[in-house]
Amino acid sequence: MIAITSNTVSGERIQEIVNHIEQFGVQAHVSKGMDRTVIGIIGKGEPTLAEQLRQMKDVEQVIKISKSYKLASRDFHPDNTVINIKGVEIGGDQLVVMGGPCAVETPEQIDEIAKLVKQAGGQVLRGGAFKPRTGPYSFQGVGVEGLEMMAEAGKKHGLLTITEVMTPEYVNVCAEYADILQVGTRNMQNFDLLRKLGESDTPVLLKRGFSSTYDEFLNAAEYILAGGNPNVMLCERGIRTFETYTRNTLDLTAIPVLQQLSHLPVISDPSHGTGRRELVETMSKASVAAGANGLIIEMHTDPDNSMTGDGVQSLFPDQFANLLVDLKKVAEAVGLKFDAVK
Repeated sequence: MIAITSNTVSGERIQEIVNHIEQFGVQAHVSKGMDRTVIGIIGKGEPTLAEQLRQMKDVEQVIKISKSYKLASRDFHPDNTVINIKGVEIGGDQLVVMGGPCAVETPEQIDEIAKLVKQAGGQVLRGGAFKPRTGPYSFQGVGVEGLEMMAEAGKKHGLLTITEVMTPEYVNVCAEYADILQVGTRNMQNFDLLRKLGESDTPVLLKRGFSSTYDEFLNAAEYILAGGNPNVMLCERGIRTFETYTRNTLDLTAIPVLQQLSHLPVISDPSHGTGRRELVETMSKASVAAGANGLIIEMHTDPDNSMTGDGVQSLFPDQFANLLVDLKKVAEAVGLKFDAVK
């Protein structure tokens, strides 16, 4: 349920309404938009409270939200959420590109890649320190040491950093080193992890589960939002279908659909979405044309010898740089800014 007031209502009066709402044992979340203020109400006791709110001064409208997710819904937050991380805005009029290897391997490797990402115009360095692998004998990452390597490379080259967090126990550790925490497809419904991320103020990139519906995806985001962390990005990374030519099927429809249903920024992952290097460039452009706020792209200086075996979907540095030049043109065509280095 949401209660709506105009933006002419004072902050003091809004707080009085919130205090009244919370007397019913429910949570109240205030979202101030361009023309109105929306108070989202979550919990039981809504029927009685709804009648009282309709009679209260300054409450213009009370609407029941039928969706199972509330805080992630555009009904609750009509305006787009823009996440500002050290001056980089995600969800606004700037296209954001996150680039780097699947996994951090050595200090030299991640430093060289960070330099190349920065030179091409990327704003965020990606790299995994803990890798969830299907096979128990596959390379699992270098752990905290890898976080330290990536943090140092990001700082040196003026990039934000993003890394995957796999368990609740590592949320605080990863947040100490990274600017954005990524939740992988296998952990999208790891509710203990999502709750822990809700207690953090570090922005979260939530990847869609490879067999998840939009509703399930947004409900996973709701866990983080309900925990108190408003800085959530949704990432479409491909879903599992009957097709075997590509690693996954990149669901481009998800980009505009999620933006209709939710106010959260939407990022596309064409690397995992296709699993094929020769398709990453095309699907990156298509994602931006479809309205994505950003991209997360795998790039490696020596993909054929990547320790994770994901080199087949990683761009070479020159491919990455050329792609970003082309993305500038696509971004401008759909009203986004992007400063690729020509």
